[in-house]
Amino acid sequence: MVNLQEDKDLKNNVKISGRRFEESPFVARYISSKTVRGVYANRFFAVYNGEDFLSKYWLLRRKALIFDVPEKPIEITGPDAERFLEKILTRKVSGIKEGRGFYALACTPNGGIFMDGVLFKLGHEKYWYVQADGPFETWLLANCGGYDIEISDPNSRVLQIQGPLSIEIMKAASGGEIDESMSYYQSGFFNIGGQRLFVSRSGFTNELGFEIYCNGAATDHLALWDHLMFHGEPLGMEFSSTRAMTIRRIEGGILGNTTDMDTSMTPYDAGLGSFVNLTKGDFVGRDALVKADKKRLLMGLTCADATPNSSCDVIYGDMILGTVTTGVPSPTLGLGIGYVKFKTPGDWTGKEMKLRFSDGNEYNCSIVDLPFFDKDHLIVRGIDRKIP
Repeated sequence: MVNLQEDKDLKNNVKISGRRFEESPFVARYISSKTVRGVYANRFFAVYNGEDFLSKYWLLRRKALIFDVPEKPIEITGPDAERFLEKILTRKVSGIKEGRGFYALACTPNGGIFMDGVLFKLGHEKYWYVQADGPFETWLLANCGGYDIEISDPNSRVLQIQGPLSIEIMKAASGGEIDESMSYYQSGFFNIGGQRLFVSRSGFTNELGFEIYCNGAATDHLALWDHLMFHGEPLGMEFSSTRAMTIRRIEGGILGNTTDMDTSMTPYDAGLGSFVNLTKGDFVGRDALVKADKKRLLMGLTCADATPNSSCDVIYGDMILGTVTTGVPSPTLGLGIGYVKFKTPGDWTGKEMKLRFSDGNEYNCSIVDLPFFDKDHLIVRGIDRKIP
């Protein structure tokens, strides 16, 4: 299933039985007749809430937004948890310390990307893998034979507070427990409005931000929401659907699983080869990745006169060299931007090509490296605190 959130997807809706998917425990605080919801990891989430996406985007870049996101933590515990995760993930797990997290991929035996997400070590023999879209819990269960572990769903719904004022908001909401000393991808348990919750300094926007993980039925979700809004609203924080997040994550070069990458692509194809450790020992997909072409197929694309979308071809001369996976307008750059997946590797960066839409219209476009700006990731790390 592809999780596109382009303009046309906000209007292309169907009725579906709500009982098939997990409802958000926060939905009562924002749902309206204008809300359009998507499904991700079998969870409902708001892809549009009737808002002015441009206004929300600039709030994200200048102040802060709170997002009710559908990413799903899966818990892996037991004496063999580390050894099992070494088998499943392409990145070395044994070095991760309690209270830290990192981005990690899981591949198929053929080397294709099955899942991406963030791995956290919560304690001795206890990990959470916060998965993207796809049936990852089933994948873990199918591969756990011979390991002394338990795989479970902690039923944790996740909130993200993202933007340059997120530290000030979280500092107030935690009574000072969280402050500027909390580094990127650091995590731990904190008191948030009288509830002890797991918090990480991470997110899906490439802005400074935090993720707050609920504790299943033990969490008073609406009280948590009200507490965060009480401290965030005076600083300008508002709720947003994921529309502003999608624009910012693409600007920041963050890829969407099943949208920009899938099992037909290796980590090298997607430009994620740095998250593969071929020297750590055996893992699912290693043999195929050893033999795989290490050149990148997924690149960035900019267009001054149109916003690319997933139906576009990318043409050089009279040849179709690639297709757009997804595209959005970039308010910061004043351009249409997107990702293009080339059919074959090549020296495409800096090349001028044509963007052809399904109606036959063509526009000039440029192929660029990712991310589209903030190449050194200074914003998300909190080093660049300038507000645009």
